[in-house]
Amino acid sequence: MVRLLLTCSGVLSKRLKYPFFIILMCSLVNDTDAQTKSNFIRILDTDSENDIIKKAVNVVPSARQLRWQQLEMTAFIHFGINTFTGREWGDGKESPSLFNPSGLDARQWVKTCKEAGFKLVILTAKHHDGFCLWPSRFTEHSVKSSPWKDGKGDVVKETADACREYGIEFGIYLSPWDRNSSTFGSEAYNDFFVNQLTELLTNYGRIGEVWFDGANGEGAEGKKQRYDFKRWYSLIRKLQPEAVIAVMGPDIRWVGTEKGYGRDNEWSVVPGDALMPDKIASESQKDVSFAPVDMTDKDLGSREKIVKAKSLVWYPAEMDVSIRPGWFYHASEDDQVKSPKKLLDIYYGSVGRNGTLLLNLPPDKRGLIHENDVRSLQYFKKELDRRFKHNILKDALSSPGTRKLTDNDIKTNVVLKGDKGQVLEFDFGKDCAFNTLVLQEDISRGQRVEELIVECMENGRWKTIAKIGTVGYKRIIEFERISSNKLRLTFAKTRGTIFIGEAGLYNT
Repeated sequence: MVRLLLTCSGVLSKRLKYPFFIILMCSLVNDTDAQTKSNFIRILDTDSENDIIKKAVNVVPSARQLRWQQLEMTAFIHFGINTFTGREWGDGKESPSLFNPSGLDARQWVKTCKEAGFKLVILTAKHHDGFCLWPSRFTEHSVKSSPWKDGKGDVVKETADACREYGIEFGIYLSPWDRNSSTFGSEAYNDFFVNQLTELLTNYGRIGEVWFDGANGEGAEGKKQRYDFKRWYSLIRKLQPEAVIAVMGPDIRWVGTEKGYGRDNEWSVVPGDALMPDKIASESQKDVSFAPVDMTDKDLGSREKIVKAKSLVWYPAEMDVSIRPGWFYHASEDDQVKSPKKLLDIYYGSVGRNGTLLLNLPPDKRGLIHENDVRSLQYFKKELDRRFKHNILKDALSSPGTRKLTDNDIKTNVVLKGDKGQVLEFDFGKDCAFNTLVLQEDISRGQRVEELIVECMENGRWKTIAKIGTVGYKRIIEFERISSNKLRLTFAKTRGTIFIGEAGLYNT
């Protein structure tokens, strides 16, 4: 161990008005992991527990997964025939004549999302009722058979165009279950589905995310459809290679609830045994396909879990939730929109727990996001900006080594060698008030932190103010507001060398 003292010699904090010091207790050696990094790694029967841990730290996100994680907040737009029937799941027998929004404005949807800080919008191009929001050539059950714009409209195009205008990504939700199609339950339906998927992937520009859910009800004569996931995934990789596939897909998993919260310990590295049987697990996720299974256990990726695995895969969590009780608009829920305070709590519990937040914003019968929803989002964004405006560490750190923690570049990082007891100690010189700590690992090097202890100096002694497990892409740690001249972070347990990409300390 080497005790390294980095000082901001001769530099005073712009906000704190006193010198600032940072102490790192670590080995001054760069990462020596020599194994090949991949988002899928096999475990051999001869591998020891130590071998498996070394392999685990070399499981990293693909380029598309890393880009998706960095979006942090994405939006769902549930809109369709259910908006006009008041249902959540239509039966496919609805008349297209019901679809007739009086003032549909996709620009308003996207502008609302953009101003609230969302980086991608996913539109329900087709829900379980089979009604298509684009004029599909393969069914009459679509907007082309509706009175809206005399059957000449295309909601998918308007939304995609709006996303390009406002500079955010566009994604599509296409329900595998189609309660209108007479072919559902037969092999012909997979052809039908591929044809519709091809339309969406070729006619609307770049797609950032393709979202499949797991609903699979009965078709004609009680038949259940066998989805051809492998064929679908191959098509997406061919036509939209940068798109992530969620949540019935190989890139992004469902967190397990629709409440918007991740686990206390949310691991992106999980056993791949059930996901990738041997017959298809010869390649990385870039090429392989699999139909996801139940991933809702409380513990998915702890050391106890991975040491029993036969393979490991990078499979991060998306936390989905609606701003209202329902996923589609219902006028009776206008007074049940989640408050800004609730949205902040969800943000802390999703983005702040190594996940990406997917918040649903259902347009009303006019084709607009309701004023109550917009208002709540505006106050949410205003408070989010206020809370994280002043990073105490950014104000204070000035040496080249410490600036890596606050340069908004997660790939420039402080490297702490070892597997336990690594320490970051901050000495502010005088008392400073704070109540929120934000940490980010450089996940391009893997997810490695297993246990972190946060302490402050009180009356000459270290006092524990928080203890957590995983960090991952981002961890937000709240505690009672304290005033102290020192803060110490002890990484009590890690999977080898750790790479801290960003750090923030706030008095919210």
